[in-house]
Amino acid sequence: MNEDEEIKNNYYAVIPATVRYNKELKPAEKLLYGEVTALANKMGYCYAQNKYFAELYNVTNTTVSKWLSHLNKLGYINIEIIRNEKKEIVTRHIYINDNPYCQKRQYPYCQKEQYPIVQNDKENNININKDDLYLFIINNSSEIPIEFYIIVNTLDFVYPEETLSKMQEDKVAMIKDIVYVLYDLYNSEFKNIVLVIGRETLIKLYILSKEKEPYNFISYFRKSIINQFMT
Repeated sequence: MNEDEEIKNNYYAVIPATVRYNKELKPAEKLLYGEVTALANKMGYCYAQNKYFAELYNVTNTTVSKWLSHLNKLGYINIEIIRNEKKEIVTRHIYINDNPYCQKRQYPYCQKEQYPIVQNDKENNININKDDLYLFIINNSSEIPIEFYIIVNTLDFVYPEETLSKMQEDKVAMIKDIVYVLYDLYNSEFKNIVLVIGRETLIKLYILSKEKEPYNFISYFRKSIINQFMT
């Protein structure tokens, strides 16, 4: 039995009421969502490509891409593109979105309004990885807007490489994660949040998000920031 067959035979698909009764979703999109939940059970994310779903539902890869984009737009899933050092796409991870800070946690997410991840064409994550982005920040590179550099600098998140080398790894990771999410928000409809949020709030939300140990920390942390300012 191959891995796909094992998952089909041993993992349940979950389609919660918020998905089942969403009139914006096509029946096939609801089934696709359920398939993603089953495939995500083993690793915490689904790594199946469009070809797998296309063969499963007897449709084209383009149709699958449109279904996934719609689910992503509505906030039910988060699509993370994994690239190598040459910026080439290596694989794709699809996560079931969890809504932060709900008092009653229901799998796979809480039944309340979702704030969707803003999609950029066919990919929803920013095109610069965390290490490169922070290197651009350190060098005040033209690769990033000067306005964003000023924001990060005002928040005291700009550290020279010499200082970073002396920091603990978890603190360096925190700084890079925060800047990465801020840049994502800056390039989205939530830019206004980046213009007003404070350093202490960001660190507090970061720590709270880490304590939750979500499948996709970046997505969870991003939404926790949005929810903080949308409630």
